[in-house]
Amino acid sequence: MASANAKMKSQLSSSFKMHGLTLRSDASKYLVTFLEGVPPDQRIQCIDKLLEIIQKQPLSSSLIDRNLCVNIVQECNAGTENDGENAFCVIDAFSVPRFTYSEERKKFILNSNMGIPAPILHGNPFDKCKLFKDRYFMLLQRTMRHNLFTPPAIGDLKDGEKKFQLKPIEHLLGTTTKLGENIILGMLTQLKEGKWYLEDPSGAVQIDLSQASFHTGLFTENCFVLAEGWHEDSIFHVTAFGFPPPEPATVTRSYFGNINFFGGPLPTSAKSSVSLRHLESENQDAMFVFLSDVWLDQPKVIHKLKILFSGYYECPPVAFVFCGNFTSSVHLSKQGKILKDCFNTLADIISKYPSLVKSCRFVFVPGPHDPGPASILPRPAIPNSITEEFRKKVPNAIFTSNPCRIQYCTQEIVIIREDIVTKLCRNCIHFPATGDVPTHFAKTIISQSHLCPLPLHVCPIYWAYDCGMHLYPLPDLLVVADKYDEFSLTSVDCTIMNPGSFPQSGFAFKVYIPYSKQIENSKID
Repeated sequence: MASANAKMKSQLSSSFKMHGLTLRSDASKYLVTFLEGVPPDQRIQCIDKLLEIIQKQPLSSSLIDRNLCVNIVQECNAGTENDGENAFCVIDAFSVPRFTYSEERKKFILNSNMGIPAPILHGNPFDKCKLFKDRYFMLLQRTMRHNLFTPPAIGDLKDGEKKFQLKPIEHLLGTTTKLGENIILGMLTQLKEGKWYLEDPSGAVQIDLSQASFHTGLFTENCFVLAEGWHEDSIFHVTAFGFPPPEPATVTRSYFGNINFFGGPLPTSAKSSVSLRHLESENQDAMFVFLSDVWLDQPKVIHKLKILFSGYYECPPVAFVFCGNFTSSVHLSKQGKILKDCFNTLADIISKYPSLVKSCRFVFVPGPHDPGPASILPRPAIPNSITEEFRKKVPNAIFTSNPCRIQYCTQEIVIIREDIVTKLCRNCIHFPATGDVPTHFAKTIISQSHLCPLPLHVCPIYWAYDCGMHLYPLPDLLVVADKYDEFSLTSVDCTIMNPGSFPQSGFAFKVYIPYSKQIENSKID
């Protein structure tokens, strides 16, 4: 028996070393005990499975301890048992994993593994500083990987091909001579009223935009830009102004593996689950229904919702996603009572359709004027005191934060109810002369990898929970429930959609089919 265990221990050690990993003695003993219960002819396969799972973990060291082994064994034993439960998950913005990019290790590490304390709602100055630094380094490492900024190997540069080199702002501040053809990645800000600056962790420099040509996008204060130009007399004269190049989610994951940036119950990204992908292919007709500005205090809206539910009665969607505001006007002190009565009316209507109650999820995302704390993002869910009776009648109801995330099989969906399009247009320093607004908006959001790249005084954000606003890697679908006209477009394998205001658009809504990633424009006549 002892010789068999020694042989097993040696086999484990060599298998892990082949993958650059080292087992601690307590971890080795634990795995030997586990493998004793596995049939001898299946042990090699089991070790390979353990290694496959462990390589998907965000490891901070090559040394494998017992606690990690316990977790991977539990995951290995679970197999596909929980795939049905993990096929649908709503993730509120306050539970999104918090990562920090390590320049030394060239990887993202969980804040808890770096000794960074748990966040508090009203953060301190460190949280505000970290908010902008996290955004900067997320975009910097992404930009440095782009073909335009990757140094070519000797002899690989093609005729006519040009490569660029990013410079930190301290490079400009450290010289008194004229410097031409510089490209800077920095945050656009006004350190003095009426004067624009570019800022990065190394310093800040005043910029002159009088000769700048602007690329596609809506440029506002506090967004990060790539500026090309020349520096003289402590002023950077910008000739071209653009956003950092976006990166498809598949490229991001090729560098960082199966880290679960998105959140949810799975220890690794849902994209890596073969069983979830198979489950998704088996449900090709699955769909999501999105509505915004569902004014439950309006009789016309209630009437149209009855028609909507009756239309989907025989073919229930995976989920109805309702975005606020849930009342047409703010009723101040009576807001809570009115909304509670409205939800009770809606619950009575839904209860008349047993197939929907049994098969569908009903997701509710609060709007800016719904009951809750001040209009700071992320916004918590509508209070339980208002929704308690509704949830009793409709058990599959989910009241979540704004913004929120939905993981369906391997699909990643992000939803925000805020008038971001309008605010970006109102606060941009240079309104585009050509092109439609949705295209410029999509370019801005995708390039910034952030839901709300606006000044904090325009759209306040809880500093410590800014990670809940990140779009990195890019999701499959981004739903921006805005009062702006409905639109949908796809860029860098990410679909951006605005369902428009349900009552103000003639009762229009949008349907998303995950398997084909198609969007259908729908309307209740």
